[in-house]
Amino acid sequence: MESKPAQTKHISREESAGYDSKTLDYIRNAAAHGLYEIRGMGAKRKVANFDDLVFLGASLSRYALEGYREKCNTKTILGTRFAKKPIELDIPITIAGMSFGSLSANVKESLGRAASEMGTSTTTGDGGMTQEERQSSKTLVYQCLPSRYGFNPDDVRRADAIEVVIGQGAKPGGGGMLLGQKVSPRVAKMRTLPEGIDQRSACRHPDWTGPDDLAIKIQELRELTDWEKPIYVKVGATRTFNDVKLAVHAGADVVVVDGMQGGTAATQTCFIEHIGIPTLGAVRQAVDALEDLDMKGKVQLIVSGGIRTGPDVAKALAMGADAVAIGQGVLVALGCNSDSYIQNGVHHSAMEGYAALGTAPGFCHHCHTGKCPVGITTQDPVLEQYLNPEVGAMRLRNYLKTLNMELTTIARACGKQNVHHLEREDLVALTVEAAAMAHLPLAGTNWIPGSNGD
Repeated sequence: MESKPAQTKHISREESAGYDSKTLDYIRNAAAHGLYEIRGMGAKRKVANFDDLVFLGASLSRYALEGYREKCNTKTILGTRFAKKPIELDIPITIAGMSFGSLSANVKESLGRAASEMGTSTTTGDGGMTQEERQSSKTLVYQCLPSRYGFNPDDVRRADAIEVVIGQGAKPGGGGMLLGQKVSPRVAKMRTLPEGIDQRSACRHPDWTGPDDLAIKIQELRELTDWEKPIYVKVGATRTFNDVKLAVHAGADVVVVDGMQGGTAATQTCFIEHIGIPTLGAVRQAVDALEDLDMKGKVQLIVSGGIRTGPDVAKALAMGADAVAIGQGVLVALGCNSDSYIQNGVHHSAMEGYAALGTAPGFCHHCHTGKCPVGITTQDPVLEQYLNPEVGAMRLRNYLKTLNMELTTIARACGKQNVHHLEREDLVALTVEAAAMAHLPLAGTNWIPGSNGD
């Protein structure tokens, strides 16, 4: 007698939108360890960004410039409001604050060398000023953070500008972190900390509680530096309109706005992914605040957080920024997330290092571990030698040069002899979300979502 084939039961493989594999993994890890995740780099979620904007190049209604014969000026001046010695840069692309501690001394030297060769500035980050970066940096911005680690009045005078950091885009409302594995003897001495112990700095400055106190602190810094140095105030992008206004009222020469795509050496993932607003929306709010105070052009605006390419720079300037600051892109240019490092002119595989961290190039966000396979975010005396300062400076110089060439190419295509002449009229948005955030018309229309009660 012929047997019938057994019927197989259909099993649904549909993933839940609310409890997808990523969420399930998060819950299981939380249940197993009772700890939140700490990691480096920036937000991984997709948000509206500069890729959602495009330029309207010149044609009949605009006159384009010939790229190989007509100059396009990139000179940038920061700190013209009160400082006796404003910062003069050859390009509007600066290097954001990244500390010695999060980065090795070799990396800090690379940043200074490349910035000096390109005529731009670099920034100390938390933990004080190293000799390597002061000697290699023609223009160095000295950060004053809530931790005050390594803060030294003599170094303030040696700097070319001071940046008072209220918040960072990756962690607005949160303090800095440097886990114990990166607190080397030198880092510990600079920060007056015990070696090998986690450093978690305060989320707010110890000597003020609001903008009136900030005005007093800015006045102190001006007196300390004989009113020579520009004073920047940096805020993480949240309530950007009000924060920029308060920074201006407190006496800032320059306001730095850091969007949620900005990176960090270490913080809680819940900060990185769930606090702050995208850079695209923050730029528009910052410019609105300056215009509302009639301070546009008097107080300069630097934008950071997710600036990666020349077009990103051009779009930030067109929206009203005077300059940009780059962090994560700089690290990638140095070799971050690369499959190899260069030592003595020879490429060596970094794959074993990534495997030991349980990751791979392109996916690594393990800056907090101090075990960087390419020697960038480490204090390990062996690993830090993987980054040669000369090689790092060369790679970063090439990256900055490329960004600047792309910036001027776009400016000429829009008929501008100066990159600072790029304007909002040169831009349109490709998505309704981006159009609403940036307050720009949707491409092919005159419609700005949210305007006129729409």
